[in-house]
Amino acid sequence: MYRPREPTAYDRVKLIFVRAGSAILFSEFGERPISVGDAVLLAANTLCGAEPEDWITTTTLYLDRDYVVDQVFWQHAAVLTDRLEAKDFFEARYAEPAQVLRLGEHRAGYLMPWLDELGRLSLDGPAPERFYRIQALLFAVLDVVSPFVQTSAVRRSATQRKATWPSTPAQRRLTPLRAEARTAAGLLREDPARPWTLGELAEAAHLSLSQLGRVFVDAYGQTPMTYLTTLRAEHLARLLRESDLPIEQAMAEVGWHSRGHAARLFRQAVGVTPSRYRERSRHSG
Repeated sequence: MYRPREPTAYDRVKLIFVRAGSAILFSEFGERPISVGDAVLLAANTLCGAEPEDWITTTTLYLDRDYVVDQVFWQHAAVLTDRLEAKDFFEARYAEPAQVLRLGEHRAGYLMPWLDELGRLSLDGPAPERFYRIQALLFAVLDVVSPFVQTSAVRRSATQRKATWPSTPAQRRLTPLRAEARTAAGLLREDPARPWTLGELAEAAHLSLSQLGRVFVDAYGQTPMTYLTTLRAEHLARLLRESDLPIEQAMAEVGWHSRGHAARLFRQAVGVTPSRYRERSRHSG
């Protein structure tokens, strides 16, 4: 890279490895220098750009958030009930959304052959015969990187935030998120119990109704209302696991006021009815 890159955000976790050269990383959370031996970890939906100091060469891994949650679930399967609880486990860890991991030149150096092979295997898209090799290479890279990722059980700085992990379809285009989509998704995440309408969201994002739908689907792979349903289902699942609220009251807490309608939407999102989910989670606990 020889020219400055404007800040962009992706609905993916990004791991950027500096192979040569140096740059100034600038994000919504400040500016930091990066050079050979560094890796940059960016949370999903984090705006970030860079200005090379002459030039910089990097390799970037894009990790689907649902894939990351799956790995967390299997890593802690002995204590986690299901993937929804794995998401809550992730949300309980505060982390800087833009971290520079100082791996050191020697440690970063022996990652490079693995990154090169990952790149070659990824050129033509996913292939079943390459699945296990790609998985093994990725795990080897993450095994080196993960001890450098800083998290805490409590918020220690103003820039730290919880991760948000709404479920999304597996097939999505790998494109930068538009600011309007990030705005609409942020509003839904901040207050999922509110009786949102598409008109309110479109007005807040300064888009027409049709533009909002197109921009949001391009960014997150689903419509705003489907996204909201997923958020409510995950919030309801948390209440069913962690509280003794009657099911109907828990449904109202997340913004659903018709038990039959809520049960149908929850089952579509989670796979079981609310009563069955509560029974299963308590039995597992």
